[in-house]
Amino acid sequence: MTSLHYRSASATDRRSTQPLNGPSRVNSARTREYERASARVSDSPVFPDGYSDTPDGHKHTKSENRFSGLDRRKEKSTVTTTETLITRISPRKATTTNENRYADNSRRRSTGSPIQKRANKEENIPPWNPTVSLIPHSSAPLATRITAPPLSRHAPPELDPVALGGMTMQEQEKAILDDLLYVFMGFEGQYIRFRDSYDPAEEKERLNGPSFVPLPGLDPSLKDLTTSMLSMATHHCAIEAFIEVQSREEFGSVNHALCAAIRKLLKDYLILVAQLELKVLTDADFTLHQMHIAIIPTAQCLAQLYSLAQELLKKNSLLEEDIDDSMDDFDADNIIERLKEGGDLLPGSLSKKRCIGGNVLGLLSHRLSTFSGDPAARAILEMLLQESGRPYMVMLNEWLHRGGINDPHSEFLIGERASIKRERLDEDYTDEYWEKRYYIRDKEVPPQLESLKEKVLLAGKYLNVVRECGGVNISSKIVDTPATFDDPRFLDNVNNAYSFANKELLHLLLTKNSLRSRLRSLKHYFFLDRAEFFLYFLELSDSELRKKHRDVNVGKLQSLLDLVLHQPGSIAVADPFKEDVKIRMNSIGLTQWLIKVVNVQGIDQDNPESIMDQYKTPAQGSSADKQGKDRKEEDKDIIGFDALELDYTVPFPLSLIISRKTVMRYQLIFRYILALRHLETQLVGCWATHTKEKAWIHKSSDKRFELWKRRVWTLRSRMLVFVQQMLFFATAEVIEPNWQKLMVKVDDAERDDIEETKSGLNNKSKPTVDELMQDHVDMLDSCMKDLGLTQAKLLKLHAKLMTGCGMFASYVEYITKSIYEADTSIQSKSGKGATVPATTDPARMKRIEESIKKYEEHFNRHLKILIDALNWFATTETVSLLSLCGRLTNAEVQKRDDLFI
Repeated sequence: MTSLHYRSASATDRRSTQPLNGPSRVNSARTREYERASARVSDSPVFPDGYSDTPDGHKHTKSENRFSGLDRRKEKSTVTTTETLITRISPRKATTTNENRYADNSRRRSTGSPIQKRANKEENIPPWNPTVSLIPHSSAPLATRITAPPLSRHAPPELDPVALGGMTMQEQEKAILDDLLYVFMGFEGQYIRFRDSYDPAEEKERLNGPSFVPLPGLDPSLKDLTTSMLSMATHHCAIEAFIEVQSREEFGSVNHALCAAIRKLLKDYLILVAQLELKVLTDADFTLHQMHIAIIPTAQCLAQLYSLAQELLKKNSLLEEDIDDSMDDFDADNIIERLKEGGDLLPGSLSKKRCIGGNVLGLLSHRLSTFSGDPAARAILEMLLQESGRPYMVMLNEWLHRGGINDPHSEFLIGERASIKRERLDEDYTDEYWEKRYYIRDKEVPPQLESLKEKVLLAGKYLNVVRECGGVNISSKIVDTPATFDDPRFLDNVNNAYSFANKELLHLLLTKNSLRSRLRSLKHYFFLDRAEFFLYFLELSDSELRKKHRDVNVGKLQSLLDLVLHQPGSIAVADPFKEDVKIRMNSIGLTQWLIKVVNVQGIDQDNPESIMDQYKTPAQGSSADKQGKDRKEEDKDIIGFDALELDYTVPFPLSLIISRKTVMRYQLIFRYILALRHLETQLVGCWATHTKEKAWIHKSSDKRFELWKRRVWTLRSRMLVFVQQMLFFATAEVIEPNWQKLMVKVDDAERDDIEETKSGLNNKSKPTVDELMQDHVDMLDSCMKDLGLTQAKLLKLHAKLMTGCGMFASYVEYITKSIYEADTSIQSKSGKGATVPATTDPARMKRIEESIKKYEEHFNRHLKILIDALNWFATTETVSLLSLCGRLTNAEVQKRDDLFI
């Protein structure tokens, strides 16, 4: 970064700095300073007036000899590591008096003269011998491994420098210039020290950065310039600590890349310090003001980096932040998801927040938009965003082009639940693989992918399906893909990957797995299309299905179904998927099941089996217990016909299109149609009884009894019309039109796939797998809505009418046996066909008239309510119900016509 370099006004200075690189300049600066310090630590006597003896016998002032130590570098001097640290902190032995010592350091003693100084040395005071040691290894590979240097406040008083108050302004400026070179590197100088409250052993204090303060006695003008430059040193130390902490393994690859990018910027900072050192050593006219002007661009850069580091550390819970902000980010769902992904429950692990991966990119993007008006800040943030986004783009390309997730630190926007194993895909045909295995971490999506996150998720999911079927070559190398978010090919990369994955999966579903044939097979079995084979099955299993659902032999029913499906001449014989059809008995009645789904009370939509558990465990409370008992008694009484349902086994990957949720919708529609078919069969049986049984054919001599039979015939006819109209409406006006719309879309997708395969061109308008899945679900939902299966009121009215019709059919079967006893004219025959007049018992006649009257009133009242409800829902929900209203009105008109008989 050119803004970080100090630029000299002379070409000679520029040429002199060219051969130096960052680390070598700093090392050379440190070496020269250590040599200067070593030369200062000599055995020559030190005088209280500030003068020192020299080999030529002359006395020079401190200001004159500040850089004269460079001439004494040839003196033989053994300097160990600890001595180097000592000389760095306090390079020269100095004498001090009581008037310029610190007031808070009472332990320091006065040395008024050389004689006194020698006397002090003869007291055998133990020498100061600080040591250095290794610190435990960190997961950050470039972190510091040694302890921090000793603090100046712990040094003995004999190493204190000359007080600033006894120097001239020029001497003070030279001393401060020399100290600032050390301070910029994060070390204490002679006159610029750490604040007493700073403890380098505390990580939080290092991350906040040390506060540097000059010693008392500095000229106010120099103090202002010095103080303004010390903030840059604080920021530099804090940024270095930030790099060491954020480079740890647990903070993820994006943070690692960010730290590497910041480390590159700090190299330019070190080059600047080396250039400043060169100016201090070679230019006698270099002033503190010139240094202040030279570091302004770098100080602004470090301030921006420091602000970014502090914000990121707070989001990672390494520094304190507002309690309200931390409570807003606490989410129990995130804890659950972390546990599902294999997270731990270590103490404090769930309460700590993490800002990694997409969150880091989002933070950088937000700051970039905030500081877009500052060219320097924008350039820095753009570079950091570009560099830190590289590992994220590697993960993104791996997901888009191979369907794999290489995310050991859970920083990618797509998460994978490890609990859903791939080994179970051949056995578990639920939609967990599609709905639950891969998901979007909404709070970790970078802004660049916010509008594309659904496409990114689907592209990888499509490829995962194809890969499971051996259709993706994962050994090939991913080439020619964008490496950063600002690459102009970024959007095209996502869109093209999504189109390719969609094309591959569509081809797999439509051609290799025969999706169209599977859907037609479902129509035959669940919608009872060409259902002669199923009516035959109902006839064979009639005796078994009349039992209570708990007593039904499911194995026997399955054997009968297999027998029917393999019957020659049946449409099911040519179906290659007939072995996937299974018989099941549901313990819940259709109406209660549908009402439960409509009300969505305690239902786990991802697990329909939990509906049964809700009924097995009724809610608490007296009224709830009573409702639970009534519901349990009602479900206990359902027979095999009401509990019968089909199940269909769908292999992977067709289970993505025909998932358990869609199969459940098929089952609901099947049970509805089966109930109508079974009721129609019962009423047709009543019609056969009325036309074949002598009790009904015989014309009674009692007109009152004959009128009662006509009422029974009329009610049976009206009920049969009602059931047939409901059945015709369901099959011909609802299911078939919606089915044909779905088939058109499937045919279009299949035709486009064939044409694309032949031409090799990518059809942009081609339907996607997700659209096909949604069309399938929409078709089933439209059928259920048009049939009135999504309205609780219509369901209850329909159930009451169906129950009344079923009870009437049973009533006809029962009353037929009693007619022979009630109608005495059947047995009263004499002569050549002459009949002896006989009358029916009035009490019995009254009872049977009251019984048929109850059925008539029940049917008439609920049919009228149903028609009114259909009219209302036709105007508010779906207009298709108007057709059913017109059809059911016919049954209502027949009732009025019967009044004239």
